Amino acid sequence: MNQPASAHGSASLTTRLTLAMTALAAATLLTACQSRASANAPAAEPAAAVAKAGDLQMLGQQLLAAAAQGDTVAVRNLLAGNAPVDVQDARGNTPLLLATAANHIEVARSLLMHGASPNIQNQMQDSAYLLAGAQGRLEIVRMTISYGADLKSTNRYGGTALIPACERGHLETAQALIAAGVNVNHVNRLGWTCLMEAVVLSDGGPRHQAIIQALIDAKADLNLPDKDGVTALAHARQRGQQAVVQLLQAAGAR
Repeated sequence: MNQPASAHGSASLTTRLTLAMTALAAATLLTACQSRASANAPAAEPAAAVAKAGDLQMLGQQLLAAAAQGDTVAVRNLLAGNAPVDVQDARGNTPLLLATAANHIEVARSLLMHGASPNIQNQMQDSAYLLAGAQGRLEIVRMTISYGADLKSTNRYGGTALIPACERGHLETAQALIAAGVNVNHVNRLGWTCLMEAVVLSDGGPRHQAIIQALIDAKADLNLPDKDGVTALAHARQRGQQAVVQLLQAAGAR
């Protein structure tokens, strides 16, 4: 005959059941919380992707340095290794801009052939094309034009590539820009055209005379005044640029 369980045994069993149920509930709650946390957590970036991004950044820095130094072989090797061709430094300079600044023609050619943009502007609003025009980098000007330079783009003064080329006496560069179709009557933020700058910011010497003749031949408006209503002819007279005065008068300037 079975003996009835003691009161102590019943209490012990009840306690064990209660503890087991409490533990089960806690485990269920923890699992649910972990599931919600996993669902809301951002997906971890694969280690390979992080490594690849780091590699590209390193290649980009190496390409910037090689372009600035004119190391054509290194530039070509880096491009073959998928270095980002339009990477920018802290000042917004691309490898092509750095190569242009130092007139590294073959480096510029290699970069353009690999798809470098001639139109990306740095913090000073210079692009490779605009800088080449301002510095008289004739070969790079021609290359950037052939690779899609924006002839209407402007620098920090609101001027086209032609305006500083004319101001600084870069005759061959000015001729190339005119031939490409840059607007000879564009007015910058100072209120000056390329003709005005070729007079006001020059000594009126032979190279500037040749530039002025090129502008005349390109049908530039000789009578566009500056913000004060003064024409290029009047400025030339004020500066005693007799050869320029004769050129302008012969072409019908007033």
